[in-house]
Amino acid sequence: MKISEVPQDEIKTMQGEKKALYAVDDQGHYTRSTTSGWEVEEIVLNQVIDDFEEKARHAASRVRNNETSPIEYFMYKNWMDPLTLAQAMGLYHWQVKRHFKPDIFKKLDDRTLAEYAMLFRISVDALKNFPKED
Repeated sequence: MKISEVPQDEIKTMQGEKKALYAVDDQGHYTRSTTSGWEVEEIVLNQVIDDFEEKARHAASRVRNNETSPIEYFMYKNWMDPLTLAQAMGLYHWQVKRHFKPDIFKKLDDRTLAEYAMLFRISVDALKNFPKED
């Protein structure tokens, strides 16, 4: 994209800020430019956020039905998927998926629970004691 084509749509999610990106200058060289956002980018971002919120609502219901662990709920609340969570935790993907099983979750050691809680920015108590209702 040429510098003159860099979108400047002043999108709400940018809150008046600008971000850097690379564009092609008049000489055909890549150079850093700034943008106040692109309307299409905001639409997609809002769709992604809505999708994570929907997944979190479903996970909350499954936690209350003892079908999954609170880890899955908090993962979605923090806009993560299992692979992203595994990378952040320094675990294999299959290990995180295994921690979604309520019986396995109950056996996790305090260190592992503390790492999840720190990543989710919640207390270990909040992770262990998921509310029975919304």
